[in-house]
Amino acid sequence: MEDGPSLRSRIREGDCAVLKRDDVFKAVPVLRRRKIIFEKQWFYLDNAIGHVYGTTFEVTSGGNLQPKQEVEETNTETKEAGTDNRNIVDDGKSQKLTHDDIKALKDKGIKGQEIVQQLIENSTTFRDKTEFAQDKYIKKKKKKYEALITIVKPSTRILSTMYYAREPGKINHLRYDTLAQMLTLGNVRAGNKMIVMETCAGLVLGAVMERMGGYGSIIQMYPGGGPVRAATSCFGFPKGFFDNLHEFPLSKVDSLLSGTFSTETLPSEPEDNALADEESNGLTDEKQTSLQGTEEESTTEAAMEINQTEEQETMDINAEDVELKESKEKENKENVREKQRKQWERRKKLLETAALLREKNADGLIVASKFHPTPLLLALLEFVAPSRPFVVYCQYKEPLLECYTKLRERGGVINLKLSETWLRNYQVWQRLWQRSTLAGCTPLNLQWGALGCGASKPGPS
Repeated sequence: MEDGPSLRSRIREGDCAVLKRDDVFKAVPVLRRRKIIFEKQWFYLDNAIGHVYGTTFEVTSGGNLQPKQEVEETNTETKEAGTDNRNIVDDGKSQKLTHDDIKALKDKGIKGQEIVQQLIENSTTFRDKTEFAQDKYIKKKKKKYEALITIVKPSTRILSTMYYAREPGKINHLRYDTLAQMLTLGNVRAGNKMIVMETCAGLVLGAVMERMGGYGSIIQMYPGGGPVRAATSCFGFPKGFFDNLHEFPLSKVDSLLSGTFSTETLPSEPEDNALADEESNGLTDEKQTSLQGTEEESTTEAAMEINQTEEQETMDINAEDVELKESKEKENKENVREKQRKQWERRKKLLETAALLREKNADGLIVASKFHPTPLLLALLEFVAPSRPFVVYCQYKEPLLECYTKLRERGGVINLKLSETWLRNYQVWQRLWQRSTLAGCTPLNLQWGALGCGASKPGPS
């Protein structure tokens, strides 16, 4: 048995990892000799390969990453603290170290933690500040001079936090707390057969796949020409997770429900087509050969003697042209064969997905899209088994109110609820946090994250 963390908990080349610095995240692929720029720092991930996820690295000279050594922080500088900051004047003369001095320290290879310590020792006003002001000063200087990067394993919470902070519009302003409620209310678990319709860059799909752990089947409904899975690829799922992932276009849902759905007849195996093409090409080559033979016989001997030298040069050029033409034809045949194979696999998978939907026994439905939820929900509910849950997320409350009213009038659903999700921000004072669990509360920061849920009509008793 292997000692220590398993291989899956270690950073490997080809993985998708998340870089973390304070509250800023960025998803990057782990590749050797690839320059990464993150929070005004550039570095390479070569030295991180083999370490455990969650390790904190320090960026050294040359862009190399070195694991941070755990050093016990001395609190000698914080033992002497003032009681009031009113007498401190910020005139820019309290720091004895100049910009050139700090640059010289960096050039000598002195680490950020030592630079911060020197800044503290050369500050004439540090010991007069209050304890809270001293901690704030230290954190500010550490953030500026300590280049610390933590590499963490992707998860639903981390990626949803990253997307919400960097590109909230791409995920329809879906917060991680709302996404957690969706997974819970939708009863997403291993072995289920789930239908997911989302336009959140694949974040909701990835969250469902992570919760199911590769067991069960997922049908992704997508608008347009193909599914978007940018966020899904950031999870770094094994290939086995995608074996039971199916996709179906929204444009064909109506025809599937009406019974008129039909795709073009599946072509024969690509190998058969390739053989047929080769046979036809062989016949064509024979005809061309016989034709060339006839033309050569019709050439007079006089013309051949006169133009013998010119014909020799022409034959050499023609031979090169023929070789080039044959290589191009061979390459084109391979491209056509590969294109036919992909088209055949795509149509085959589409038919398999349609067969899964026709069973109408899905264990759950999750909708989180930028489109109006009412027509989407009414159409996709037909594929859900009786008494199975469904969840609909919308950034605004008005479309969900209309959807809620429509479902009430239509009937066929039970336990229908409409809720507002919001997150309360707390401001925790450090001294209170150290002494007790009480915290001061800032005014509520409300933002609409409308969430509707319910269950399909019960089956016969």
